[in-house]
Amino acid sequence: MAPRSRDPVVVVVDPKTPGNVGTIARAMKNFGLSELKLVNPPDLDEDGEAYGFAGHAREDVLPNAEEVTFEAVVAEYHTVGTTAITNEDSRKHTRFPFKTPVEVRESLETVDTRTALVFGREGTGLDNAELKQLDEVCSIPASAEYPVLNLGQAATILLYELRSLTVEETQLPDVERERADEAEIDRFYDFFEEFHRAIENREHKREKTRVMMRRLLGRAHPTEREITTLTGIFRRANELLGDRSFGDHTGEGSAESSPESNSQSQSQSQSQSTPESTPD
Repeated sequence: MAPRSRDPVVVVVDPKTPGNVGTIARAMKNFGLSELKLVNPPDLDEDGEAYGFAGHAREDVLPNAEEVTFEAVVAEYHTVGTTAITNEDSRKHTRFPFKTPVEVRESLETVDTRTALVFGREGTGLDNAELKQLDEVCSIPASAEYPVLNLGQAATILLYELRSLTVEETQLPDVERERADEAEIDRFYDFFEEFHRAIENREHKREKTRVMMRRLLGRAHPTEREITTLTGIFRRANELLGDRSFGDHTGEGSAESSPESNSQSQSQSQSQSTPESTPD
């Protein structure tokens, strides 16, 4: 994909609360956007809540915000209007069709254009007359019982979903996992199998568990440190078990199931429980 020549701009129409403007400015700073345009904004006092809510965006995004008209935005940009309330089908086009934030991102990935993300006023959002002038409609999926988001929340969610277009590198480290060498994983299986033989006498059960463990580690892609730790746990468990085992490991003819063995066991038990006779 060719690099984008310009990031989207953010437009807020007729905001009533300075704090929401500051919150949006901060979200823009978080997700790599810098151009904030305001239609009929409130006073943004440097000592007021807009600058208080803006965080580090008070140093650049907020003081550089430009006051514009709605008509100018429509004339100069490809526009994406936001709304919580949509129409259900194509019989009404004002709020239909609509895209989710993810779909907006996927659409913008394929075109290089000057895009404006347009947010409405806190109480009523963008009205129908305004939405009719915009190119696309975006709506954030939310509970049908209460889909209306706070203005600052809505902006933050949309900008977050667009971050792959606007942020080249995040603060997160490389999340790629390096799977441990197969030799180390096989070594773990050896210790696990030794442990399992000591606690489970039924071969068919051990076979099922053996496959289950292999599938589990196959999905988990353990790192070298993780598999070394697991191997150490089972090695230590085997050392503590020593030659002890639980259950019958010799089959149906074992001493445990033999009638003769049971008789001997009963005799031993009786002799141990009978008190020794003493001379008168």
